[in-house]
Amino acid sequence: MKKKQEQHAEAAYAKRKRKKKLKPSGSALLSLEGSDSNSIFGLLLASLTKHHRPLINKCLLTIRPSLLSQSSFTPILALLPALLSSNCSEIACRAVDIVGAVSLVSLEANEQVASDSQALKGLISLLESPKRKVMLSACNAVLDLSATTFGQRQLLKFYALEKLMYVFLQIFKRVESVSLWSEGNRSFGSLKIGIKEDEVSAGFVSATVTLINTCEVEQLQSIPRSLSDAFLRLLKALWTKVSDQVVMKAAVKYNEGGYLCKSNIGVSNLAEAIFRLSANACRLTVSMPFEVIKAGLFGTSESSFEDFLSNYWEVSPFLLHGTVNDPDVYDMFSPFKKSLSWTGCAPSLISSILHSLVSCFPIASDELNIFNFLNEVKDRLGCPIIYKQDIRVVKAEWQSRKEMHYFQDFHPDCIKEPQYFMIDDVLKCVQAYKEGYTIALRGLEFRFQSIAAVAETLALMFGQPSVGANLYLTPPNSQGLACHYDDHCVFVCQIFGSKQWTVFSQSSQLLPRLYDDLNGSDIDYTKAGKREFFLKEGDVLYIPRGFPHEAYTTSGDGSPEFSLHLTLSIEVEPPFEWEGIIHFALHCWGENQKRPCFDGLNSLSQKLHLVSVNLLHVAIGIIGNLDSSFRKACLTAAFTLQPDVYNRISQCQKNYFLLLVDKVRTESRFLEVLNSIEVAVQKNEDPFQQIRWLWVHLESGTSDVYKNKSSMIEDMLSLCDQHKDELEAAFVNLISRFCSEVVFEDVVTRHMLLLQKYSKIRKQYIDGMVSLHDKL
Repeated sequence: MKKKQEQHAEAAYAKRKRKKKLKPSGSALLSLEGSDSNSIFGLLLASLTKHHRPLINKCLLTIRPSLLSQSSFTPILALLPALLSSNCSEIACRAVDIVGAVSLVSLEANEQVASDSQALKGLISLLESPKRKVMLSACNAVLDLSATTFGQRQLLKFYALEKLMYVFLQIFKRVESVSLWSEGNRSFGSLKIGIKEDEVSAGFVSATVTLINTCEVEQLQSIPRSLSDAFLRLLKALWTKVSDQVVMKAAVKYNEGGYLCKSNIGVSNLAEAIFRLSANACRLTVSMPFEVIKAGLFGTSESSFEDFLSNYWEVSPFLLHGTVNDPDVYDMFSPFKKSLSWTGCAPSLISSILHSLVSCFPIASDELNIFNFLNEVKDRLGCPIIYKQDIRVVKAEWQSRKEMHYFQDFHPDCIKEPQYFMIDDVLKCVQAYKEGYTIALRGLEFRFQSIAAVAETLALMFGQPSVGANLYLTPPNSQGLACHYDDHCVFVCQIFGSKQWTVFSQSSQLLPRLYDDLNGSDIDYTKAGKREFFLKEGDVLYIPRGFPHEAYTTSGDGSPEFSLHLTLSIEVEPPFEWEGIIHFALHCWGENQKRPCFDGLNSLSQKLHLVSVNLLHVAIGIIGNLDSSFRKACLTAAFTLQPDVYNRISQCQKNYFLLLVDKVRTESRFLEVLNSIEVAVQKNEDPFQQIRWLWVHLESGTSDVYKNKSSMIEDMLSLCDQHKDELEAAFVNLISRFCSEVVFEDVVTRHMLLLQKYSKIRKQYIDGMVSLHDKL
């Protein structure tokens, strides 16, 4: 990640160097014409001693063009602290200009300037000069210094970011007018921000955002909370105006925007700064009370949640009739409904929901560093929603049972460029709705604080890192999606209108895993059993993963009616299904054996032990591929308010864990494992792909045993070839020991820490994305 940051910084350095312009005054140069740099330096030193301001100014002007030479600027650097502290604004400006010019001469020169702590402190102090000209010059010099990674670190070390934030909040009271400008083809990546008639504000925005986007976690956390929050509010006010213009395609060319004070900050840079500050705050969204979610999804009885887990979870559909008219029950979607400004006209919901949305790029499920995600989406974060990634406009044909896309130009797989959804496309959605198309929007928990609050609590209840939410708006007498089944469990929540649902019996005894290749067309629905459910406003339908289903709009009395519903999706990721728990238990047990590092292995017995552990991981994967009990969600981290309910659930989970451990004991086959590894190697596949998440976890920890996977596989194959009998004996012995010695409570404790890691990253992502959608 740091390497990418350095490359990005060096590119910015080169770009800024190209743009720097020298503006020496001809009259000043004539007065010292013919003098070499050493003579001018001596004269400058003497004039500083005598406080001769006119001569100091002339010396600085004369020496300025010669600063491209290393030998020329080295002596003057020693005078910078004195020059920067001058009471004369003209001298201070020229000194600041020298700081910027030298910073762009070379990487070494930049480092030399940034290493001078006194000069750096003097420069930073000038950011709050009463003279706007000095402020602007100091701000530009900060930008020049920040063109390198070392310069950025030094500026952050001496609190330049906090100073920029503080001063900017004093001089920038409100966002009057903002425009976008572009030097190139007006693509999203080329869009930059211009602030009309305010050059100082534009400069401070550029410098502050640049430094925010170079901060590490610790540096962001060191910013005073009140300062960070106040500056975040200002950036979000700026973002509101910027994002509106992005979807309107309201960018001017560089030569058309002469009235703009152009910043060097792109739209994506501003979005990243907002994301970073919001993710660091980690308190933008607050989970909804557990009792509210329990009543809204499972019923108001004391045992409703426990009954659901015992009788329906991952087993059977479940319908809860709504309680929206019950004055004693709070509607968990009430804040969301209010945010839509519902007027009773269904098409009006389209612009209300889709207005100024930004794309929510997917984050890797095993990502444990939010800054890795930001590096992956650099120059794209904050862009408008993208067709198929964020939104689809589809309808299912009655006869073919296939889906048709309204935006045919967006749909072909041959399109490689992202298809941004602009304001005219939002308007087209109204026409599409009238023609029977469903508007399907992904990632509601990233766009609405009210939905994020519901999703967070539901994730806690099921012991998962996060819960997804999608929205579907369907016109009367229409079907949006074709019949299909999902690789995750869903709660269908009817917000407005009504919808008729058909849920077919489970197509396979094996629960589908997350990201499995789902081929619903192979299912013969005519022979499958089915159940019908009619959902009205406030009703909730639970559909387990693997159960085919379809839905269309109608009404109980036969009259047509539209539907707005959302789905809450519980995606059981590999670390949190039971197979993942068994893998994690094996890892924890192995760590407790106090084994030496893999790289330091010398004895055959030690190698046999380590290789046997990895063989058992493969064995567990083979069993899990064939046994659905290993695919079920683990609820050891499920949260409930009642201790007695938690204790009963926990005991059930322990019994289930011991059952699976016993299956590992009886069903692990040495030769089957060897054959599986050999086949994977021949196909150039990773035999440990199913536990990739575990490797990522170990790489972020302290264990060295699994760090070099390729060497481990080579060692494994070598042992299989030379010591097959000894390896089989060690494998059998290890299975016996693991199954006898593993302690459920120890596994649960350490697994909770893993869940917290995952949850923290998801919370940071959600807070960052919600902030980009939060209109002040």
